[in-house]
Amino acid sequence: MRFADFTAFDLVLLAQGLGVNIALFLATSLIGLVIGIAWAIVRYYRVPVLSEVITFVSELLKNSPVLVQLFLVFFGLPGLFHIRVTPVTAATITLSANTAAFIYVIAVSAIESIGRDQIEAARVFGLTRWQVLRHVLAPQAAAFAVGPLIALLVNQLQVTSLISVIGVVDLTKIGNILNMRTLKPFVVWTAVGLLYYAAAKLVALLGTRFENRLRAHSAWRGL
Repeated sequence: MRFADFTAFDLVLLAQGLGVNIALFLATSLIGLVIGIAWAIVRYYRVPVLSEVITFVSELLKNSPVLVQLFLVFFGLPGLFHIRVTPVTAATITLSANTAAFIYVIAVSAIESIGRDQIEAARVFGLTRWQVLRHVLAPQAAAFAVGPLIALLVNQLQVTSLISVIGVVDLTKIGNILNMRTLKPFVVWTAVGLLYYAAAKLVALLGTRFENRLRAHSAWRGL
């Protein structure tokens, strides 16, 4: 059996696979951000029962392996509810929920770092709960949360490498195919690793630039 050489065309295939990871990362990060912030707001207003349920769910998602969560959604849900779940759908659901759980923790910590005296003062001046949330809590919480959020997003980009195990043709999946075709694991996996590294560095760089701009244009500079 003859094995092919690793060529420039293979790099193009790997880049296309990375595009799948990035697209899924962007989609699940956005969904997770919306859900995580919504959960944090529910926690802030101490909504009965719902707050406890959200805390319990977030703890489950944070403290269980993402791979197990992927298997549960991809294999468990179809078996339980007799529905069809595609690999991309399962990956989207799993990574969105997992991201939401961590963003929820970051958002709650950021909100709780703001002194209650500021909130009470705002209420004394006649601000509604929505106005307090928008004008007092949100700007300061964003300044506190942006650093941990960037670190989380870099990690979540790397977590997308797991989606290949349920059949999503991403960078890792293509890398595995090329490895079997070329029988050059060092070359293939070095290329895969460098592409993940480049993508992670780009996310970190963009995040740092956003953080700097946020602090420069915020009344809470230096937080």
